Amino acid sequence: MNQTYPFKLLPLPYAYDALEPYIDKETMHFHHDKHHQAYVDNLNKTLEAYPELHNLTLEVLLKNIANLPEAIQTKVRNNGGGVLNHNLYFAGMTPNGKAPVGNLAQAIEKTFGSFTAFKDAFKKASLERFGSGWVWLVSDENKNLAIISTANQDVPQNLTVKPIVEIDVWEHAYYLNYQNRRGDYIDNWFAVVDWELADKIYNA
Repeated sequence: MNQTYPFKLLPLPYAYDALEPYIDKETMHFHHDKHHQAYVDNLNKTLEAYPELHNLTLEVLLKNIANLPEAIQTKVRNNGGGVLNHNLYFAGMTPNGKAPVGNLAQAIEKTFGSFTAFKDAFKKASLERFGSGWVWLVSDENKNLAIISTANQDVPQNLTVKPIVEIDVWEHAYYLNYQNRRGDYIDNWFAVVDWELADKIYNA
Protein backbone atom coordinates (compact mmCIF):
# COMPACT_ATOMS: atom_id res chain seq x y z
CA MET A 1 0.00 0.00 0.00
CA ASN A 2 3.07 2.24 0.11
CA GLN A 3 3.13 2.96 -3.61
CA THR A 4 4.40 6.22 -5.03
CA TYR A 5 3.98 7.76 -8.48
CA PRO A 6 3.25 6.27 -10.94
CA PHE A 7 0.50 4.47 -9.05
CA LYS A 8 -0.65 1.07 -10.28
CA LEU A 9 -3.94 -0.75 -9.99
CA LEU A 10 -3.63 -3.41 -7.31
CA PRO A 11 -4.85 -6.82 -8.51
CA LEU A 12 -7.87 -8.35 -6.86
CA PRO A 13 -6.83 -10.80 -4.12
CA TYR A 14 -9.43 -13.30 -5.39
CA ALA A 15 -11.15 -14.27 -8.64
CA TYR A 16 -13.79 -11.97 -10.14
CA ASP A 17 -16.52 -14.50 -9.37
CA ALA A 18 -15.21 -15.45 -5.91
CA LEU A 19 -17.73 -13.32 -4.02
CA GLU A 20 -20.80 -14.65 -5.82
CA PRO A 21 -23.69 -14.80 -5.16
CA TYR A 22 -23.22 -11.76 -2.91
CA ILE A 23 -21.30 -9.61 -5.39
CA ASP A 24 -21.45 -10.76 -8.99
CA LYS A 25 -18.60 -11.26 -11.45
CA GLU A 26 -19.72 -8.55 -13.86
CA THR A 27 -19.92 -5.93 -11.11
CA MET A 28 -16.46 -6.87 -9.85
CA HIS A 29 -15.05 -6.61 -13.38
CA PHE A 30 -16.49 -3.16 -14.06
CA HIS A 31 -15.89 -1.86 -10.55
CA HIS A 32 -12.25 -2.93 -10.37
CA ASP A 33 -11.03 -2.86 -13.98
CA LYS A 34 -12.94 0.22 -15.13
CA HIS A 35 -13.89 2.48 -12.21
CA HIS A 36 -10.89 1.77 -9.98
CA GLN A 37 -8.50 1.90 -12.94
CA ALA A 38 -9.90 5.30 -13.93
CA TYR A 39 -9.05 6.74 -10.52
CA VAL A 40 -5.50 5.41 -10.82
CA ASP A 41 -5.07 6.83 -14.32
CA ASN A 42 -6.52 10.21 -13.39
CA LEU A 43 -4.35 10.47 -10.28
CA ASN A 44 -1.21 9.75 -12.31
CA LYS A 45 -2.25 12.28 -14.94
CA THR A 46 -2.80 14.89 -12.22
CA LEU A 47 0.63 14.32 -10.65
CA GLU A 48 2.58 13.96 -13.89
CA ALA A 49 3.68 17.59 -14.05
CA TYR A 50 4.67 17.77 -10.35
CA PRO A 51 7.89 15.75 -9.94
CA GLU A 52 8.36 17.14 -6.42
CA LEU A 53 5.35 15.01 -5.40
CA HIS A 54 6.43 11.78 -7.08
CA ASN A 55 8.13 10.32 -4.00
CA LEU A 56 5.09 10.76 -1.74
CA THR A 57 2.84 7.86 -0.86
CA LEU A 58 -0.89 8.05 -1.40
CA GLU A 59 -1.51 8.35 2.33
CA VAL A 60 0.93 11.26 2.64
CA LEU A 61 -0.64 13.05 -0.32
CA LEU A 62 -4.13 12.70 1.13
CA LYS A 63 -3.09 13.76 4.64
CA ASN A 64 -1.49 16.89 3.22
CA ILE A 65 -4.06 18.01 0.64
CA ALA A 66 -3.97 21.58 1.96
CA ASN A 67 -0.22 21.79 1.28
CA LEU A 68 -0.44 20.66 -2.34
CA PRO A 69 -0.56 23.15 -5.23
CA GLU A 70 -4.05 24.63 -5.21
CA ALA A 71 -4.61 23.72 -8.86
CA ILE A 72 -4.54 19.99 -8.09
CA GLN A 73 -5.97 19.75 -4.57
CA THR A 74 -9.48 18.75 -5.66
CA LYS A 75 -8.23 16.26 -8.26
CA VAL A 76 -5.90 14.59 -5.78
CA ARG A 77 -8.64 14.52 -3.16
CA ASN A 78 -11.13 12.92 -5.56
CA ASN A 79 -8.86 10.57 -7.49
CA GLY A 80 -6.39 9.81 -4.72
CA GLY A 81 -9.29 9.10 -2.40
CA GLY A 82 -10.82 6.91 -5.09
CA VAL A 83 -7.63 4.87 -5.34
CA LEU A 84 -7.12 4.48 -1.59
CA ASN A 85 -10.76 3.79 -0.76
CA HIS A 86 -11.03 1.11 -3.44
CA ASN A 87 -7.71 -0.45 -2.42
CA LEU A 88 -9.12 -0.88 1.09
CA TYR A 89 -12.57 -2.00 -0.11
CA PHE A 90 -11.37 -4.78 -2.41
CA ALA A 91 -8.71 -5.97 0.04
CA GLY A 92 -11.26 -6.04 2.84
CA MET A 93 -13.47 -8.70 1.28
CA THR A 94 -13.04 -12.46 1.08
CA PRO A 95 -14.99 -15.47 -0.24
CA ASN A 96 -14.49 -17.01 3.21
CA GLY A 97 -16.39 -14.45 5.24
CA LYS A 98 -16.95 -15.29 8.90
CA ALA A 99 -17.99 -13.50 12.07
CA PRO A 100 -15.65 -10.95 13.69
CA VAL A 101 -12.80 -12.42 15.69
CA GLY A 102 -10.30 -11.50 18.38
CA ASN A 103 -9.89 -8.10 19.95
CA LEU A 104 -12.01 -6.45 17.27
CA ALA A 105 -14.96 -8.71 18.04
CA GLN A 106 -14.69 -7.77 21.72
CA ALA A 107 -14.41 -4.06 20.90
CA ILE A 108 -17.49 -4.23 18.64
CA GLU A 109 -19.49 -5.89 21.41
CA LYS A 110 -18.26 -3.36 23.97
CA THR A 111 -19.01 -0.35 21.74
CA PHE A 112 -22.28 -1.37 20.13
CA GLY A 113 -23.65 -3.99 22.53
CA SER A 114 -23.55 -6.86 20.05
CA PHE A 115 -22.49 -7.67 16.49
CA THR A 116 -26.13 -7.55 15.44
CA ALA A 117 -26.49 -4.05 16.89
CA PHE A 118 -23.32 -3.00 15.06
CA LYS A 119 -24.67 -4.34 11.76
CA ASP A 120 -27.93 -2.48 12.28
CA ALA A 121 -26.08 0.79 12.97
CA PHE A 122 -23.71 0.31 10.05
CA LYS A 123 -26.56 -0.48 7.67
CA LYS A 124 -28.51 2.55 8.89
CA ALA A 125 -25.53 4.81 8.20
CA SER A 126 -25.07 3.21 4.78
CA LEU A 127 -28.70 3.73 3.82
CA GLU A 128 -28.64 7.31 5.07
CA ARG A 129 -25.53 8.21 3.04
CA PHE A 130 -27.16 10.56 0.53
CA GLY A 131 -25.95 10.13 -3.03
CA SER A 132 -22.50 8.60 -3.40
CA GLY A 133 -19.97 7.86 -0.72
CA TRP A 134 -18.59 5.42 1.81
CA VAL A 135 -19.35 4.17 5.32
CA TRP A 136 -16.55 3.10 7.62
CA LEU A 137 -15.83 1.37 10.88
CA VAL A 138 -12.81 3.26 12.19
CA SER A 139 -10.69 3.30 15.33
CA ASP A 140 -8.84 6.17 16.96
CA GLU A 141 -5.41 6.11 18.59
CA ASN A 142 -6.98 4.66 21.76
CA LYS A 143 -8.69 1.88 19.75
CA ASN A 144 -12.14 3.36 20.30
CA LEU A 145 -14.50 2.35 17.48
CA ALA A 146 -16.91 4.56 15.57
CA ILE A 147 -19.02 4.42 12.42
CA ILE A 148 -18.54 7.37 10.10
CA SER A 149 -19.77 8.30 6.64
CA THR A 150 -17.92 10.21 3.92
CA ALA A 151 -19.16 11.78 0.70
CA ASN A 152 -17.87 11.00 -2.77
CA GLN A 153 -14.26 9.74 -2.48
CA ASP A 154 -13.34 11.55 0.72
CA VAL A 155 -11.21 9.58 3.16
CA PRO A 156 -12.28 9.32 6.82
CA GLN A 157 -11.29 12.40 8.84
CA ASN A 158 -8.24 13.04 6.66
CA LEU A 159 -6.84 9.69 7.82
CA THR A 160 -6.52 10.82 11.42
CA VAL A 161 -8.48 7.67 12.28
CA LYS A 162 -7.73 4.12 11.12
CA PRO A 163 -10.15 2.51 8.63
CA ILE A 164 -11.04 -1.00 9.82
CA VAL A 165 -13.80 -1.99 7.36
CA GLU A 166 -15.49 0.02 4.66
CA ILE A 167 -18.39 -0.27 2.23
CA ASP A 168 -18.70 1.52 -1.09
CA VAL A 169 -22.25 2.82 -1.52
CA TRP A 170 -21.72 4.43 -4.90
CA GLU A 171 -24.27 2.88 -7.26
CA HIS A 172 -21.53 1.43 -9.45
CA ALA A 173 -20.69 -0.92 -6.55
CA TYR A 174 -24.03 -2.69 -6.68
CA TYR A 175 -26.44 -1.45 -9.38
CA LEU A 176 -25.88 -4.20 -11.96
CA ASN A 177 -27.07 -6.83 -9.50
CA TYR A 178 -29.20 -4.94 -6.98
CA GLN A 179 -30.50 -1.94 -8.97
CA ASN A 180 -31.88 0.49 -6.37
CA ARG A 181 -31.92 -2.07 -3.54
CA ARG A 182 -28.98 -0.67 -1.58
CA GLY A 183 -30.19 -2.40 1.57
CA ASP A 184 -29.93 -5.85 -0.03
CA TYR A 185 -26.41 -5.08 -1.20
CA ILE A 186 -25.41 -4.02 2.32
CA ASP A 187 -26.89 -7.17 3.87
CA ASN A 188 -24.99 -9.38 1.42
CA TRP A 189 -21.76 -7.41 1.73
CA PHE A 190 -21.61 -8.45 5.39
CA ALA A 191 -21.24 -12.05 4.18
CA VAL A 192 -17.93 -11.28 2.45
CA VAL A 193 -16.21 -8.97 4.97
CA ASP A 194 -12.74 -10.25 5.85
CA TRP A 195 -12.98 -9.96 9.63
CA GLU A 196 -9.66 -11.72 10.17
CA LEU A 197 -7.92 -8.98 8.20
CA ALA A 198 -10.00 -6.36 9.99
CA ASP A 199 -8.82 -7.71 13.36
CA LYS A 200 -5.19 -7.53 12.20
CA ILE A 201 -5.67 -3.92 11.10
CA TYR A 202 -7.34 -3.07 14.41
CA ASN A 203 -4.48 -4.62 16.40
CA ALA A 204 -1.68 -3.05 14.35
